[in-house]
Amino acid sequence: MTMNVTGIYRYPVKGFSGERLPEADLQPGQTLRGDRMFALGRPGVVFDVKHPTWMPKTNFLALVRDARLAELDTCYGDATGLLSVHKDGEEMLSADLSRTDGRRELEEFLAHFLAEEISGHPTLLRAEGHSFSDLDAKVLSLINLESVQALAAQTRTATHPLRFRGNIYFDGVPPWSEFDWIDREITIGNVCLKVVKRTRRCAATNVNPETALRDMNIPASLQRHWGHAELGVYARVMGTGTIRAGDQLQLKD
Repeated sequence: MTMNVTGIYRYPVKGFSGERLPEADLQPGQTLRGDRMFALGRPGVVFDVKHPTWMPKTNFLALVRDARLAELDTCYGDATGLLSVHKDGEEMLSADLSRTDGRRELEEFLAHFLAEEISGHPTLLRAEGHSFSDLDAKVLSLINLESVQALAAQTRTATHPLRFRGNIYFDGVPPWSEFDWIDREITIGNVCLKVVKRTRRCAATNVNPETALRDMNIPASLQRHWGHAELGVYARVMGTGTIRAGDQLQLKD
C-alpha cells in the first residue's frame, strides 16, 4: 500500500490552534520549527526560561482544562513576531510577542477571555531551544487517518482529525498498524525518522476543534473498543531535509 502525507501542522503557542504548512525543514533531534515554541503558564506557575526543564501540560493553558481556547483561531508570523487572534472571523488581537507590551496584551486578553476558568493573569513563556511538548522529548507526532476513521466508525461520531493535534497526518495503511513501527525507521520524502512511542490520548481530544465543546470521550472510547487509550505515534527526526504534503511515507526494512 502507498502511504502519503496529507497534512503538516505546527502549533506555535501550546493549546492554541494549529497552522497548516505546505512543507517543513527537519533537523536531527528537533521538532518542527516553531512547534510549541510558546506556552502560557497558569497563574502562579514558576518556570525558569533561562534554565528550562520539561513540565506537565497541567502547568499551562491547554485544551485539557481550557476548552474555550478552541474558539480562537491564531496565526504566528516568524518574521514579524506577530500573533493574530480571531474568533468567529473577527480579529480580537494582534500582538507582537517579541515586545514586552505585546506579550502583556496577550496575557491580559486571555485573563479576560478565560475569566471563568482561571484566576489571574497567565504568563507567556518562551525559552530558547525549548519546546513545550506534552512529551519530555523533541519528537514529531504522527497520526494515521485510517485509525481516526476506525474510531469514528466504532463510535458512530464524526471525529475531526485535528482533535489529535498531530504534526504529520498520513493515510494509505490499515488502522493501528502504525503501532507495529515502534523502534523502526520510516522515511518521509528523503528524511529518516525513528518511531519511538505510541501516543496516549488525554481529555484534550474530547474538545471539538470546530465547536470548542467537549462532545466525545475519546480515551474512554479507545479503551472500551480496543483495550488501550492510544492513537498516533511519536517519531524522532534522524536526518536533515524538507518534507512536503503529498510526500510518500515508507517503512524501512
